[in-house]
Amino acid sequence: MTKLFIAAIVLLGVVAPAQAHQVWIEQPEGQNAVVRFGEFGENLREVSPGLLDKFARVTGTLVSTTGEQTSDAAKTANGFTLPFSAASGDSIVAEDASYPLYAWKQQGKDVTNWFYPAARFITSFAAQRPKLVLDLVPTGREGQFKLIFKDQPKAKTKVTLVTESGWSKEGHTDDQGLVQFDMPWKGVYVAEVSFNDRSAGERSAANGAEKYDAVSYVTTVTYMNTNGLAPIPAGPPATPGK
Repeated sequence: MTKLFIAAIVLLGVVAPAQAHQVWIEQPEGQNAVVRFGEFGENLREVSPGLLDKFARVTGTLVSTTGEQTSDAAKTANGFTLPFSAASGDSIVAEDASYPLYAWKQQGKDVTNWFYPAARFITSFAAQRPKLVLDLVPTGREGQFKLIFKDQPKAKTKVTLVTESGWSKEGHTDDQGLVQFDMPWKGVYVAEVSFNDRSAGERSAANGAEKYDAVSYVTTVTYMNTNGLAPIPAGPPATPGK
């Protein structure tokens, strides 16, 4: 169990493990990008039928030097496939801004929460502009990210870097929202961050406005490191939930 998973349970007070998962973007060699849902550090990818079916609409945007391309993702048995891939110098962002609201009790009171999963895929640490509500963007310095919330730097926030083997390392953003990591092994790294915004509000939905008491943002960044030591092998795939 990743430390982010534990922190999310403590932070949200939820009983449904799906709300403590995160989405991340993978890009298998020679294939289009895929949005996964689960726990990267546990080699856990949720499936359909199963927890993938809770998603309402996963969208992705390819950001390249020639412009941007936005599209809905197509649900498959183990993820959401986008109709494009990121070439060198490109990046991809994805989110589900319509994930169903859920209720839980806090001090005997019913509280309605909005789980807002999002992800970014980068091919380099070239500086990028934020596009997500809670966004972790490369700064131009190798291994360094800047955390942005609603277009403003987010200070003093925990960020966890994980590999599929389960290795993880924690860092905290400084006053400028910056956090720095070393990446000792070759292979895929996912940086994870979560933030619970207790500002109540409402969002548009097919059946009218939906009111919520708080928003639980969970965002990741995926990066393939081509330098370093041989990676630690991943463990066996974890069993998806239902």
